[in-house]
Amino acid sequence: MPNKYTQEVEQAYDAMTVMEEASRCLLCQDAPCSKSCPAGTDPARFIRSVRFRNFKGAAETVRENNVLGAVCARVCPTERYCQKGCTRSGIDRPINIGGIQRFVTDFEAQLGMEILSRGQANGKSVAIVGSGPSGLQAAASLLHLGYSVDIYEKKAQAGGYLRYGIPEYRLPNAVVDHEVGLIAKLGATFKFNVTVGKDITLEQLKEKYDAVLIAIGAQEGKVLPMFSGNDRVETAVSFLARVKESQGEVEVPDNVVVIGGGDVAMDVATTLKMLGVKNVTDVVYEEFSEFLASEKELRGAQKLGVTIIDGYAPQSVDGSSLTFKHRHLNSVLHIQTEKIILAVGQKVEADGLGLEFKGLEAQAQGYKTSQDKVFVTGDIAQGDKTVVWAVRKGKEAAAAIHESLGGRN
Repeated sequence: MPNKYTQEVEQAYDAMTVMEEASRCLLCQDAPCSKSCPAGTDPARFIRSVRFRNFKGAAETVRENNVLGAVCARVCPTERYCQKGCTRSGIDRPINIGGIQRFVTDFEAQLGMEILSRGQANGKSVAIVGSGPSGLQAAASLLHLGYSVDIYEKKAQAGGYLRYGIPEYRLPNAVVDHEVGLIAKLGATFKFNVTVGKDITLEQLKEKYDAVLIAIGAQEGKVLPMFSGNDRVETAVSFLARVKESQGEVEVPDNVVVIGGGDVAMDVATTLKMLGVKNVTDVVYEEFSEFLASEKELRGAQKLGVTIIDGYAPQSVDGSSLTFKHRHLNSVLHIQTEKIILAVGQKVEADGLGLEFKGLEAQAQGYKTSQDKVFVTGDIAQGDKTVVWAVRKGKEAAAAIHESLGGRN
């Protein structure tokens, strides 16, 4: 029996079906989709290219704006951005922009197209700490501007949460490998199993490089105090990483409770169902009217049979026995379970980096910190925490470094 976890859920377009979808586009003169992509990609332009069978031109439009085009095609919550204002919505449904972008980037990969190029060397170098989406995009942008780029990653492979968090059925590691490979071809050097602040100091990086970009993510799961020390409890971040590293070959009990209502919670709940867990109950603090998860992820979890109970906050836990209280109603919920997975937020581990934080975000003016040569991007910079926003912040941080250093194109 095939492993459901390793099979992409979303069916890809072929050349015929992608043309059919692109032909639905109204070719708006002032396309709202093109104003709504945080990464600055122009959906109207690449959809028009697809419509007229110019798949190579479409690939160039995507890739020149987003080095993680294939990743974003699969995981971007397009209903919040480019598809939100799609004029076609007033007739039937918005254009499946993510699906078209996936076809285009898959086409690019199959043909081995090499769209991106490195700029003429300007004699300056940048160290990037962390190889998540924002760090990767910043690397590509800096290489295009002529900088030498070294990426320091504490884990054994690049990608950050793309590799160690987003489930395989949504984002295969083969896609991450391909896009990391594009950045390596541009000339980025990856230094794996190196923790900045422990194996090498920030001061040493500042001495060696013209700028240091800290692009660490919020990859440590939070544990509510009442759950601390409970051996039935695991954080969502830990669980998703464990499942992805084993390609879904993990043992899970028949009854699991997930606590949390964001996209990470939906990933956990859906993953559990993919792994064959009989009873998956997601208890969410928010009510459905204020749900944090994307509509697509919520629908996917519900379709697989995840029970979602909204409006309840955990009150107490005794081993495997949970008690929740409704936020507004005089209602108490008791659940007995075999495993508890917490998807209640994440935190940043930034020891030895000299950063000051307010919540998840480092104190900075734009992307420049108060430390000489030090910039920040990704989850610890201001802005949404989605992958497409990480791409945007990576591009903007690279531009900020370029402006600060006065690099020559």
